[in-house]
Amino acid sequence: MPVNNRPTILICDDDRPQREGLQRALQDRYDVVLADEASKAYAILESQPVDVLLTDLKMPGDDGMKLLRRASSLGSPPVSIMMTAYGSIDNAVEAMKAGAYHYVTKPVNLDELEIVIARALKSRQIEAENVNLHEQLDQKFGLENIIGQSPAMLSMFDTVRQVAASRATVLVTGETGTGKELVAHAIHNLSPRKAGPFVAVHAAALPTALLESELFGHERGAFTGAVERRAGRFELADGGTIFLDEVGELEPAMQVKLLRVLEERRFERLGGTKTIEVDVRVVTATNRNLKNLVTEGKFRDDLFYRLSVVTVNLPPLRERREDIPLLINAFVRQCSEENEKPVREMTQEAVNMLMAYDWPGNVRELRNTIEQMVVLARGDRLTLRDVPLPIRAGADLTKIAVVRPGVTMTVEEAERQLIVQALKDTGGNRTHAADKIGMSRRTLHRKLKQYHLEDL
Repeated sequence: MPVNNRPTILICDDDRPQREGLQRALQDRYDVVLADEASKAYAILESQPVDVLLTDLKMPGDDGMKLLRRASSLGSPPVSIMMTAYGSIDNAVEAMKAGAYHYVTKPVNLDELEIVIARALKSRQIEAENVNLHEQLDQKFGLENIIGQSPAMLSMFDTVRQVAASRATVLVTGETGTGKELVAHAIHNLSPRKAGPFVAVHAAALPTALLESELFGHERGAFTGAVERRAGRFELADGGTIFLDEVGELEPAMQVKLLRVLEERRFERLGGTKTIEVDVRVVTATNRNLKNLVTEGKFRDDLFYRLSVVTVNLPPLRERREDIPLLINAFVRQCSEENEKPVREMTQEAVNMLMAYDWPGNVRELRNTIEQMVVLARGDRLTLRDVPLPIRAGADLTKIAVVRPGVTMTVEEAERQLIVQALKDTGGNRTHAADKIGMSRRTLHRKLKQYHLEDL
């Protein structure tokens, strides 16, 4: 789009009076480019951005249909509108199949054309926003953004990659704050259902009566306050993934209803008789031990086996302390950007203190702590005094191997130090060093090159 941000319209028509007449009518609001044949239009499309292509159907050489198809194959195609004096349903259908947004007949009604162009540009804007939104979601919820190089996390990554391509029901287990919903998003985004909806339901947040309506929908008059028909979350997730968090909190009656949906892929809305069939991938999560709940008679065994076809376990942060420097690095950067603070580094004393704490709230608690430290920071680095007092009081420095009081370094330097120490501890054995700090051998080789440690 030009610097002035006015949309660009390419008009391709071999009729000069028609072509120039449309230019005069549209040039007040748009940058208009003209071509009298398809070959010239091709050159324009390949040399500059075009927002709307307005083309005649019948022209010497390549006709409008060929131009439409070629325009539609571009990496960033324009919205195309076909003009023709040979109006027919067949031509309209063919134009739409070729990629046309709309179809107008000659003589062109200028008022109608301007409305069509405005709608076409709005459609293009919405499509671009949707693409951008999907890209943002991929960046936010992609597997590469679940941080960890410890053996437990690498094993979890492998499981997620393998299960994502299947239709299997997945149970994600882990303590509160370990990132179970992030894993569910990653499973969806790595699956063939990626383009479909991802619908999350937090089961513990709703009483059973409301949860049934939330999951399966209701008909008008199904209960007091049901003034209109409402689709449930399973219906909304058709063709995609539904994520049921805290599934261990479901009441027995709801467990029965969920089991039926898993077995039959169909249900009725609350107060309705029509059976609705859905194609939904089910991912659930819990911070409770479902096997124990089954033993205690609080959770159906048949539902448990349906839900846990594949189980993905997220370890607590205290069991993967070697990942803490990586998480600190990411969170310092994120929180600094989000809060417009210049913080870029943390002293080794502060890193050690954070590594020595058990983090009962796991990754969520760590991130909240880093954000608090960044927001309250007075300079461009975080020191031991920036670590909240409850964290310092609860830390046990004997739980980490390397403590160097008084040394200030960036988080990258802290990671470098961990690698150097691991190589010293293992006599230079890179395989054992990688295992010690929770990295794959390939990642360790990359880090050695990054930190110029190849000779160690």
